[in-house]
Order: sequence, then C-alpha cells, then structure tokens
Amino acid sequence: MGKKKFIFVTGGVLSGVGKGITAASIGAVLQAKGVKVSVQKCDPYLNVDAGLLNPKEHGECFVTKDGAETDLDLGHYERFLDQELTRKNTTLSGRLLRDLIADERAGKFGGQTVQLVPHLTDAIKRAIHEAAEGEIHIVEIGGTVGDFEGLSFIEAIREFSQEVGRENCLFVHVVYVPFLETSQEYKTKPAQNALADLRGFGIMPDVVGVRTEGKARPPKSVGEKIAISSGVRRGGIIMMPNVDTVYEVPLTVHRDLGPLLSEFSGSRVEPDLKQWRRLAERDKAEYSREVTIGLVAKYTDNADTYLSVTEALKSAAWARKSEVTIYWINAEEATDENFAAVDGILVPGGFGERGVEGKVAAADYCLRQNKPYLGICLGLQTAVIAAARRGGIKRANSEEFGAEPGKNVIYLMNGQEGKQSTGGTMRLGDYEAELAKGSLAAELYGKTEVVERHRHRYEVNERYLGEMKRGGLVVSGASPDGSLVEFVESPDSDFFIATQAHPEFKSRPFRPHPLFLGLIDAALKAK
Repeated sequence: MGKKKFIFVTGGVLSGVGKGITAASIGAVLQAKGVKVSVQKCDPYLNVDAGLLNPKEHGECFVTKDGAETDLDLGHYERFLDQELTRKNTTLSGRLLRDLIADERAGKFGGQTVQLVPHLTDAIKRAIHEAAEGEIHIVEIGGTVGDFEGLSFIEAIREFSQEVGRENCLFVHVVYVPFLETSQEYKTKPAQNALADLRGFGIMPDVVGVRTEGKARPPKSVGEKIAISSGVRRGGIIMMPNVDTVYEVPLTVHRDLGPLLSEFSGSRVEPDLKQWRRLAERDKAEYSREVTIGLVAKYTDNADTYLSVTEALKSAAWARKSEVTIYWINAEEATDENFAAVDGILVPGGFGERGVEGKVAAADYCLRQNKPYLGICLGLQTAVIAAARRGGIKRANSEEFGAEPGKNVIYLMNGQEGKQSTGGTMRLGDYEAELAKGSLAAELYGKTEVVERHRHRYEVNERYLGEMKRGGLVVSGASPDGSLVEFVESPDSDFFIATQAHPEFKSRPFRPHPLFLGLIDAALKAK
C-alpha cells in the first residue's frame, strides 16, 4: 500500500456523539477491504488512566490484555476490529504530563523551559507513531474541539499531518445536528460553529459525520448545507441517525464514504460486509425466541457502566437466533419478585459496599430456586458469600465490606494492603486458569486451560472452602499454582457458574464468549 496513512476522528458541538463507534466502524470497513488497521484513543483528561474515573459518569473501565485500565471506546475498537489492544492504544494527558515532569526532574531537557508546545505536543506525536502498526492508523481524540484541555492534542495532530504529509491524513469531524420540534426543522448552526472552531485551529476536515436523533435519515438539504458552510465535498458528508444496533454503522459508513475510503486507502476492493449485514438486518421471524436476563447492578441509570456485559449478552443471544431483553434490577432494592421475573440472572463486577446485599440475595435465590446464574468478578465473590452463609457462617462477608475475623470468606490479596484507594495496583489483565475436568466451566470452554482478563483486589479465602461447599458451591477453576480461586459452580444447579475474571472483555459480536452463551442457553431452556 505504500506509505503509512492516518485517520484522525474529532468531535464537535457536544461530547458523546459517537466518535468511538465512528472510528471503529471506519476501521471495520477498511478491514473488510483487506487493509491492515490499527487504532488508538487519545484522551485529554488529566488522569493517568481510566481506573479511578467514576463509572456512573464515564461508563465502564475497559481492561486490556496487558492490564491497562482504559476508556470504554477501547471496547468498541476490540469488538468491531476483533483485535486485542494494549496500553499503547490509549494515551491520556495525565500519563504524558507525568512522564514529562519526571524527565524534567531528571534533567533530560538540559535546562530548557518545558512547555505544552513543543514538549507535550511532541510526546503526543511520539505516542501516535508508537501505536501505528497498521497500514492505516485511526486516532480518536476524546472530548470536544475547543475544550481547553484538548488544545494540545488538536495542535499535535495538525503538526503531525504536516510532518507525514497532508495527503496521508484524513480528518473526520463528528458533529451533532439537533431537531427542533417547535419549528420542525434541523438546525445546523451548532455544527457550523464546531467546524469553524476546527478550521480556526488549522485543520480542514475531509469528512463530517452528522449525528441526528431519531431513525429517519435527515433530508439532503442538511448535508448540503453543512458541505457548503464547511467546504467539505458532498462525498465527505456521512449522515448518522440513530440505529437499532451500533453494528449497523459500518454499513452506513460504507454507504456514504465508500468511494472516499477507497481513494484514501488505495484499495479498490469491495468490502466484504456480509457478517455485518446479517447482524444488522436480522429477520424478526428467524430471531423470534426471546429471553430476559436480570442484570443486578447499582448503576442502573447508565447502561454504559456495563457496556461490555450488555454487548456480550446481545451477541450470545444473536448466536442462538434469539433476542435478549435486559431487565435492570437495582441491587439496593432487589427482591425475590425481581429475581422470579427473569429467565436468568447476571451479577457483574463492581466496587464498594452499596448494593452488595442485593447481589448476595440474587446468588442465594438462584441457588435455592435453580435459576440460571452467571457471576462476574464481584458476582463470584457475592456468590461465595451467599454459599458460605448457607454453609454455616452466618455473617460471612468480604474484607472490602468490613468482614469480622473468622467471617472473611473474601479477603485482601497478599501485597495489596494499604493500596485500596490507589489506581493501577490491582490484579489487572490476562491471567491463566486451569479448569477441573468434567466441570461445567470446562464443558463451556471446551478445554481445561483458559486465559481471561482481571480487574480486582480481593480473593476467595480458601480457609472456608468447606463451608462454601456445604452451601452449594465448589471450585471448578484455579490459578496454575492452585493458590487463587478463579471459577466456582454449583453441582446441584442446572446452570450456576461464576468467575473472578471479566470474560465480557473478550466477547465479540461474531464470536460470543462461551460463558455468556451458556447463560443464554440455560435461560432459554428454563423459559
């Protein structure tokens, strides 16, 4: 293909317009054309990583195989591109600034005055070069153009385009166009202002993604008006109304940007989008089976907090020619009536004491009523607490929630003392586990050695495995040295399994994770 090329995706008007999905979808179309693609998220936040960001505000913390705690857009990239990313695919201001200051203190600048330009901008450009492994490297800039904290990133990509050649860069600007009910018209003025801001920083976009509410495609006049006011050719305008599933967006990208992407990539190959089309255009008659999964959680007002979990459930359901309804159960108010109303229950990961008793109650209910159950991370720990209480330890609990001595069936990992409030110090990323032969876990995976990603600090206390067994759970998977519990399950239940890992991070739309497939199968059977 020749010289490496770059696509930069920025956003205007407001945040959350879908830059991540747009970047991932462009990558998916290029992949379908046979182009090798790599991807990166640059976030202007003054955080070192996403580990301590509030999930209620920012959504889930996505963990890479090498243990980087990242923004949820990394999850979009992995699912759309079916790649396993690493910490170099995510760049935050805080980490760059921390390293710059450390270098300055070590005398590496030789007495220079350290400034945002050129020192921070140079660090950003280096990070982009280091992550650029594909023939085309896609870089999403977080936030909104014009934000103070993002100015260094905008300047960096402007300089970058000059250094690698403007012909080797494609700038995509995603804007929001509101629809006013009172006048029954789309208002492009905010988008025009956002485009003017970008031009004011020296960047002329090649593509404008126009996000609108509702599923109806806006009239042609909207795109034409934006094209005229921005100077972007009409073939560079992509209309992006709401869709039933984000997996439709690659089809939208190809429909509106097909010729432009062919020209930029140099690949005239027609993209093979059959699998995306099958997913987006599911026949309602063929996918007529329905299943309801209760998600017992404490952040029930922001679905992004559990994004990888909900996407994994959808993918598993689609693989079984069915549709899943996610029934949100507030862990602080959960009752047996809530649990009885669903075909299966999933307790996801989480931190903090709030709502934990509702999660313990969910596990206890599933053990009592033979209800399909999948526990993830904290969902394993609450299942162990429920089993230990049933097995005779009446006030069994986790040290995270103030367990008394002799009741701490979940305890602090060795070496984690004093680190409970610090970031990047948990068991993070890929870890191996060995599954017991003949176990449900081994049956679901189809093998006895697996690798899953982790994000936790507390572990099952093996002193209480006897009480846990009396309460209905056995260990079905452990670390290779046998020191850490990785999987538990109930031999007396049709489907009750929990893992200390986060399997949702490895689920893909066309390759759903076996644990989620197992839950969907069991829930459909129970239904």
